[in-house]
Amino acid sequence: MAENSKIEWTESTWNPLTGCAKISDGCLNCYAEKLALRLKEMGQKKYVNGFNVTLHPETINEPLKWKKPRMVFVCSMSDLFHKDIPDSFILKVFETMNKATHHIFQVLTKRPQRLFEMKNDINWSGNIWIGTTVESEKYAYRIKYIKDIPAKVKFLSLEPLLSPVDNVRFDGIDWVIVGGESGPGARPVKKEWIMDIKNKCRENNIPFFFKQWGGVNRKKAGKELGGRIFTEMPAKQVTRNDSPAATCSLF
Repeated sequence: MAENSKIEWTESTWNPLTGCAKISDGCLNCYAEKLALRLKEMGQKKYVNGFNVTLHPETINEPLKWKKPRMVFVCSMSDLFHKDIPDSFILKVFETMNKATHHIFQVLTKRPQRLFEMKNDINWSGNIWIGTTVESEKYAYRIKYIKDIPAKVKFLSLEPLLSPVDNVRFDGIDWVIVGGESGPGARPVKKEWIMDIKNKCRENNIPFFFKQWGGVNRKKAGKELGGRIFTEMPAKQVTRNDSPAATCSLF
């Protein structure tokens, strides 16, 4: 069965591969690494290699068995475009997404360059959303790669947000997620950074999802912004029917 996810912007996770390597500032306190090592200690077979990159071909067809439509975060415990993943395996993952059209698949990567290089080999069915992480302006260059991907929905994850992104443009983006870092050693996020992002989303008619303030106690910090909770998303039913993406009207 799919793993029910506690990640607010999805419903389930699917991990046909696990493990990764740190490549940017946002990776410092990686939740996936900590969880993988904990699962290894608990004797979970899937994590016998800890956080080393490991393929799980036996799970490739899992989403085809899930009858109820759901939003699926792909590779929540890895990065599908890690350099150690064979092209052939990546394409098999996409083939499953192409077949399971009753689900929406959310693919998030910090390695959009490789995604861009493979874009013409991939069948971009309308149920595939592609995103990249931009934790600060230092990594804003990633955005240009996904803007040229023929996915119906292209999104940004500004989490953990580590600096203002004053000079980042959101045109060509269909959804923006923002969140502060949480857990031990969490680095601070400032309200003015988040408000600037929200305002840019308004200017471009982009759904804005504020996940959390973060901190050591994320539940106590909550996710209210200016007395409101923002959980806006692109319209699910539009992309499931393989039609042009549309934004919701929650604001």
